[in-house]
Amino acid sequence: MKPEGSLSWLWRGYLRPHWPALVGAGLLMAVEGSMLGFLSYMMKPMFDAVFVAGESGALWAVGLGILAIFFIRAATSVGQKLLLARVASKVIYKMKTRLVAHLMRLDTTWHGRNPPGALIERVSNDTGAVREVASVVITGLGRDVVALVSLLAVVLWIDWQWTLVALMGTPLLVAPTLLVQSFIRRTALRNRVLAQHMSVRLDEVFHGINPIKLNRLEDYQSRQFDGLAAERVDAEVRNQFGRAAVPALIDIMTGIGFFAVLIYGGREIMDGEKTVGEFMSFFTAMALAFEPLRRLGQISGVWQAAQVSLGRVREMFDVRPSLTSPAAPRAVSPGDIEFKDVHLSYGEAQVLNGLSLVARAGETTALVGASGAGKSTVFNLLTRLVDPSSGTITLGGTPIDALGLPDLRAQFSMVSQEALLFDDTLRENIVLGSEVSEERLEAALRGAHVTDFVRDFPEGLDSPAGPRGSSLSGGQRQRIAIARALLRDAPILLLDEATSALDTKSEAVVQAALDELAQGRTTLVIAHRLSTVRGADRILVMQAGRVVEEGTHEALLDKGGAYAELYRLQFADEA
Repeated sequence: MKPEGSLSWLWRGYLRPHWPALVGAGLLMAVEGSMLGFLSYMMKPMFDAVFVAGESGALWAVGLGILAIFFIRAATSVGQKLLLARVASKVIYKMKTRLVAHLMRLDTTWHGRNPPGALIERVSNDTGAVREVASVVITGLGRDVVALVSLLAVVLWIDWQWTLVALMGTPLLVAPTLLVQSFIRRTALRNRVLAQHMSVRLDEVFHGINPIKLNRLEDYQSRQFDGLAAERVDAEVRNQFGRAAVPALIDIMTGIGFFAVLIYGGREIMDGEKTVGEFMSFFTAMALAFEPLRRLGQISGVWQAAQVSLGRVREMFDVRPSLTSPAAPRAVSPGDIEFKDVHLSYGEAQVLNGLSLVARAGETTALVGASGAGKSTVFNLLTRLVDPSSGTITLGGTPIDALGLPDLRAQFSMVSQEALLFDDTLRENIVLGSEVSEERLEAALRGAHVTDFVRDFPEGLDSPAGPRGSSLSGGQRQRIAIARALLRDAPILLLDEATSALDTKSEAVVQAALDELAQGRTTLVIAHRLSTVRGADRILVMQAGRVVEEGTHEALLDKGGAYAELYRLQFADEA
């Protein structure tokens, strides 16, 4: 991506609303930078009028003038830094919040290809490039360019020939600087990619800490992370070398200029053609130009690195979800759920192969079958987490892809084997930011049997759930999820192995809560434990992505087919 494109994107999307603050900071930077020109100019009267001519009246004027210069520099420096820090913080905050909101709207298949650690790195660290742009690039282009212009005006005013002599080494910088910029861009990209790999590794380690301990993988994971860290150290060192190279080239150019002016101008002073004050003013301007030149030299390195990070952020914003609402969504009409000749494949893997089924409104329909038969895929298709390769899915006779996504997903409550809990209070995990009356909340707590255990918590509903609900048992987490579903009060209930990981006592309590939740709702159940679906109105047996049998528990046992074989194997194993 070209630098102009990145800067234009950053300006249009984020910096433009803050233009008054940027203009104010620019004016303050211009004043601060121009003070260096005034300071170098004051060297002439200080030497010629005060030190050489001995004019006592000029002493106070020069001294107060120099004092005023430093006071103005101090005030304008603080002011512009505060303004830029405020703008940078607001822009980073806005960029992060927009990026998180955008990423949450992308398809689950896309998220399956991009690990959470990599996305966290993009959100947390790549957006931080804005701060470097504000603190280095904008400051350099504002304060340091003005400083150089003011100092250049002073040296040209004193002697334009000395100025040409001082700048004689400048053409030597062009080719090396271009090469260094390319090197910085490559090493910056490598650094960001390695940082992403490290974040992915950390995310996997901390999410899988128990299996790591049980399998004694601490040393293995440490070696893996150590290898990535060592590579990143090398990439950072190489990148810092590139960033330091341009200021170093400027040092060489400045040194050549100082030497040439000293030899050329020193002879004119000794011959009486120039005064000591003129030389000191020129020499001071050259010396003061040294740091702004170095900082401007660093800008190219900083911008190359920032460009890489901004490009990575922009790549994320350029991704568009393929699952979207239609331009004119139809109204949701409650009714039966129907799959007609639905096919779905992930790459070469065929998941559903002509699936047809009906889940009647107000009834409980169970999906059973071996792992990989496509049961969970039915839920993903129904809620449009994915779309089928072919075939149609209807709700109340309306194709679900003709409905708005928010309207469609509002029809479902889901309780799965792994209840998603956040590191927040139990109350917030149930209400999820919604305004809920205490009466409704209490009814949901009773219906989900949460009141059976929450009274034992010291802070009640305000107790922390812990990371991913770690403060609760499996049965307690499931009951929190059921209370959440009761409050959601959606007409269709999806149960995905909701009790499979529980012990017998917890399963009985949770099953009672689920029975309460299913009252009056269209319910689809995925279950491996056939004992949990005996009371279903209809049971659909799936094999290889299609329904091969359907009926009640008793009818399917009497039939002696695939369901009866599953039942025999399961209860033979349990026996």
